[in-house]
Amino acid sequence: MERYLLWSAVALAGYTLFTPLAKLATEDAPSTVVALVANSILALSALAVVVATGESPAQYLTGDTLKYVLGAGVFLTVGILAYYRALALGPASTVVPIFGMFLVGSSVLGFLFLGDEFTARKGAGIVLAGVAVYLTVTG
Repeated sequence: MERYLLWSAVALAGYTLFTPLAKLATEDAPSTVVALVANSILALSALAVVVATGESPAQYLTGDTLKYVLGAGVFLTVGILAYYRALALGPASTVVPIFGMFLVGSSVLGFLFLGDEFTARKGAGIVLAGVAVYLTVTG
């Protein structure tokens, strides 16, 4: 198995378990508090991995890389805070499919701007993902 597929499966498992726990947490606590605590765990864990692997972040925080890292951080912040708020306000069975459309958006951006290979099969998958979300949200 390709390593990226294994990591993708781990990410899937993590996000699958994250959502119901975050939904339960936002029933008792403000979404911003849940986001702060959960994402502090993320930040501290990332720091621990960086330290454990001996990576030096400073050497990567220059030029275009810095612009991309900062931009990614801003959009991740907007997306995650909005996701927590949506979970606090609505049913997970509706919020999650809408949020999950980021997969379609990111895939399209990958084709358009990152040189990812587009095939008819991938296009059909994207269309079907949109249909699936529509059916889930309106059903």
